[in-house]
Amino acid sequence: MPVDYAAIGRRIKARRREKGRTQEWLAERLQVSVGYISQIERGVTKANLDTLDEISGCLECGLGELITGVSKNGRDYLSLELDSTIRRMNASQRDMFMEIAELIMAHES
Repeated sequence: MPVDYAAIGRRIKARRREKGRTQEWLAERLQVSVGYISQIERGVTKANLDTLDEISGCLECGLGELITGVSKNGRDYLSLELDSTIRRMNASQRDMFMEIAELIMAHES
């Protein structure tokens, strides 16, 4: 599965704007040029994982959120993984899974 650098760039741009930050601000934090940030946000430049991790730190989000678009705090977090796991279960396993899920939901934090 190819990496969608344009989508990653759009997520970076959206998160940066959500935080009220400019490309200049991010470039200064990363000690890179504004043009480099612009290229990453447009998907022209393929940022490596270390750079994406630095960006996620500056923008106060998880690296996975920038790469996948799914936040650990979001309602869809792990939904695909859970769906895939449940589909592989037999009927007995699904029943057991639901019993465990109900126990978890009943537990007060």
